[in-house]
Amino acid sequence: MNNPVSGKPRLVMVGNGMAGMRAVEELLAMAPDHYDITVFGDEPHPNYNRILLSPVLAREMAFEDTILNDRAWYQAHGITLHAGQAVTRIDRARRLVHTADGTVAGYDRLLLALGSTPYVPDIPGTHLDGVMTYRTIEDVRTMHALPAGARAVVIGGGLLGLEAAYGLLTQGVEVTVVHRNPWLLDRQMDRVGAELLQKSLIARGLCLCLGAETEALYGDGHVQGLRLKDGRTLPADLVVFAVGIRPRTALAREAGLHCDRGIVVNDTLQTFDPRIYAVGECVQHRGLTYGLVAPLFEQAKVAANHLAQYGRLRYTGSLASTKLKVTGVGLFSAGDFVGGAGCEELSLLDPAGGVYKKVVIRDHKLAGVLLYGDTALGPWLFQLLRTGQDVSALRDHLLFGEVTGDVRHGGGRAIDHMPDTAEICGCNGISKGTIVHAIRTQGLFTVDDVRRHTKASASCGSCTDLVEQILASTLGGLYETTPQKRSLCTCTDLTHDEIRDAIVTRKLLSVRAVFAALEWKAEGGCPTCRPAVNYYVRCAWPAEATDDPQARFVNERVHANIQKDATYSVIPRMYGGVTTPAELKRIAEVAERYQVPMVKITGGQRIDLLGVKKQDLPAIWADLGMPSGHAYGKALRTCKSCVGTEFCRFGTQDSTHLAITLEKRLERMWSPHKVKLAASGCPRNCAESTIKDFGVIGVDSGWEIYVGGNGGMKLRAGDLLAKVASEDEVVEIAEAFMQLYRKEAYYLERTAPWIERVGLDHVKTTILENRETRKRLAAELRHALSQEKDPWAEALSGHITIHAQPLRIPELTT
Repeated sequence: MNNPVSGKPRLVMVGNGMAGMRAVEELLAMAPDHYDITVFGDEPHPNYNRILLSPVLAREMAFEDTILNDRAWYQAHGITLHAGQAVTRIDRARRLVHTADGTVAGYDRLLLALGSTPYVPDIPGTHLDGVMTYRTIEDVRTMHALPAGARAVVIGGGLLGLEAAYGLLTQGVEVTVVHRNPWLLDRQMDRVGAELLQKSLIARGLCLCLGAETEALYGDGHVQGLRLKDGRTLPADLVVFAVGIRPRTALAREAGLHCDRGIVVNDTLQTFDPRIYAVGECVQHRGLTYGLVAPLFEQAKVAANHLAQYGRLRYTGSLASTKLKVTGVGLFSAGDFVGGAGCEELSLLDPAGGVYKKVVIRDHKLAGVLLYGDTALGPWLFQLLRTGQDVSALRDHLLFGEVTGDVRHGGGRAIDHMPDTAEICGCNGISKGTIVHAIRTQGLFTVDDVRRHTKASASCGSCTDLVEQILASTLGGLYETTPQKRSLCTCTDLTHDEIRDAIVTRKLLSVRAVFAALEWKAEGGCPTCRPAVNYYVRCAWPAEATDDPQARFVNERVHANIQKDATYSVIPRMYGGVTTPAELKRIAEVAERYQVPMVKITGGQRIDLLGVKKQDLPAIWADLGMPSGHAYGKALRTCKSCVGTEFCRFGTQDSTHLAITLEKRLERMWSPHKVKLAASGCPRNCAESTIKDFGVIGVDSGWEIYVGGNGGMKLRAGDLLAKVASEDEVVEIAEAFMQLYRKEAYYLERTAPWIERVGLDHVKTTILENRETRKRLAAELRHALSQEKDPWAEALSGHITIHAQPLRIPELTT
């Protein structure tokens, strides 16, 4: 029965993961207005790329970067999303699905994309706190909460286990991998390749316990360790099971659908019930289940084809390749790389170089491939494997690259001779020809452009190098210049530097003036360029620029941090982390008076009032009587300090006094991104000065100055900039450094990537080798800061209005 309002048939999808949503995307491309679509997902998030959880765990990218379809996408396509609502029952007779909270939805077609559940063996102790699996973003967040120095044991030395172990290792956690088989990745590698991998992982600090099985976990409420069957014990604060997955079939079984290991489907991805289709890890097709994304996307395309009533495609199974997502480790394997009777094996081993290549030939055709350390030939060999081409004439060159005429090539040059049908992105099934066509017809110049138009490299990202090679091959010399000229956004062809130069040379004093003078493509700009241009104008002309409040993020407009429940966080400034009983008393009284739900000490040694209602903000600022801490802005946040010589028996310098001086001198400083400072009174570095944007450490002879540190998502130790004898020198260098950063860094670029881009030598030459330049930069910063006022005081004096209604530009909410 169709939707009585729209007249369209109703498609309900249970599961909001990658396979199911790929089927919906394919369906929308084929028949965009055919169904009213409703999606139920267990997790409270829109569709995200589960493959990229490993880089998120390793803090190489943020969870937000893994979102494939945000909530606005669902709305734009008329899809009703029930995130965080698990379907508990399917009524096939009435064609209804029921959720735990009582929601009921009718369907004409039902698509099951239930995914899988991690397998946890039935051994004692798995109920303890601190025992988990690795499957969702919540699992990643749990692992992120583990402190450095903690001990973790990962049970399972497969792909997922090693990625979990590596991610924990990057956080400073002591990690041991327990694997029941004699070598790691025994389904993806042979012993020779595994020994090279194991050597590399041990060198990174990973502990391996191979050929061992877990007998039990132990602990009093929280896991404290595990006992192996050979009697050994391993201490652990966290135990992660990564020993395989099981298709989720319970919902389908209870509905009476035919299930074996998975939900059984035919070649059209149809279940026993012709109205119900299934795709993904929950599916069993021709006796096989799949856990890699490429086969699941192939299933999605076929299912969408039949849901759209085209009925042309059939799914006959998949040949998948495997890659390991551990930074700096290259692994590619596909097919039967073990070989055996009736097979010929060709191999190349370079233990010193960490390279191992192996191909298996059966009946003159490639049967399997294993590459470790150098995986450039992977796409070419995989193409030979998939097509079943006779490789007799290529036998002598399979381990070195294809030969065309008199030219032997591999790696980057091999891309030129690959056929257009060669698959480049295995996850999304994107061929070389599709990418080349998009580059030529759509005018694409960057990997991001290709990713946006074709989805190549948008899933696991392992084909990014190949996409870059195709760009270089297709564009020739044009590609060489592209990376040096990347426009600020799609509203303009100008780069950050070109825009800043124009603002200075043409004396452009407002965002509107910039847009008019530089012929902006989009009237009013976009959420990317508006805040950047506004900052560049204010930085260049601090005394004359017109600030555009609507070009600021919402936090900067209301001078407080917006929280996920639409309340706000207020952090008053405490110079150097030092406060008084009177300030503490005022904070306590304010928290009680306005019923603030949480009062918390921040990592920057400040007090945070969380859960403040928007309408209470001005009154709270007035009652606090303390300056704004600017914790909400792209600005100076805090200068963390230890007590130094004032109280500490190890202190060599007065770090507290210096921290207060630095914070007061740089107060109200707006910058390309947030800035954090620290001052430690001795080399014990209790204030963590070496992971701050600007940090100083007291030594017997004075101070060591470190710049470009970062303790956030991507840990970076600061570079030693200088050693000086006095506080005055520290302050002057700090002012000059901050002004140089303000003038040269791109908007939203932290000091760490800025220094990596321009080079530490440039900073040293500008600030240290030319005293006049240093003084001029410091004076420029002081002039800029003299124009700034405390925003809380300004709001209370009536110059700034805190809107009671939602602000007009909701997209600027970062």
